[in-house]
Amino acid sequence: MPSLAERLADEDEFYYVRARAAEALGYVALDDPETVATPETLAELRVGLSFDEPEVKEKLAKALEYVALGQPERLKHQILRLAAHLDDDSELVRYHLCTAVTVVGCEHPESLADCRDELVARLGDDNVYVRGRAAEALGLLALSEKIDSPSIEKSLTALEDDEEPFVTDRAQFAIKSLTEQSDSADSLEKIGTIPMIRDETDTILKEITTPDTEGVCSHCGLALPEHGPPMCPRCGAPR
Repeated sequence: MPSLAERLADEDEFYYVRARAAEALGYVALDDPETVATPETLAELRVGLSFDEPEVKEKLAKALEYVALGQPERLKHQILRLAAHLDDDSELVRYHLCTAVTVVGCEHPESLADCRDELVARLGDDNVYVRGRAAEALGLLALSEKIDSPSIEKSLTALEDDEEPFVTDRAQFAIKSLTEQSDSADSLEKIGTIPMIRDETDTILKEITTPDTEGVCSHCGLALPEHGPPMCPRCGAPR
């Protein structure tokens, strides 16, 4: 594990190596969060979101999500710093960080008050899973404090007409939380829980990274030449 952290911290290292180091640290964090969630390693993961290569930022965000899934309290006081990147150009970065914030909110919903505006902005995100996670996080926040905002309730109500069940279910969860309804349907009971988010992770990542068209890298979105190498020239992922 120390060698992975060293590769991540080495600014002279090839960016793809740093990206893989960050990803590996994330997988370790799922099973052994104490090993990864040191102040130094968390700082490397978080600071890189501001300046690193897009491919590295995606892996940093993924690692932070996995740290949250392994030990949410480690990121409790990092919420505002993570939320500052919820408008990143990469939908993967936005998804991973929005999920990390939501996971922390499952155990510490009061901490989401610091990023309420950033979450509200994500209700209009282009990515279905980012929209859904933002609604879920706002629902968790509403469980810990009263949100007296007609505009937020209006935005969530609008999401009930979304074409994606992932969004509509979480919008309904948030509205029930806002309106203090206790008769949630069975289908909504597990929303806002870490086990459900953890179970969804692999399926959602596959959905996001599966290209809509042929000839596009499923990891970074680069248009691939018809007769090229067996890996993406930008991020190194297999074709």
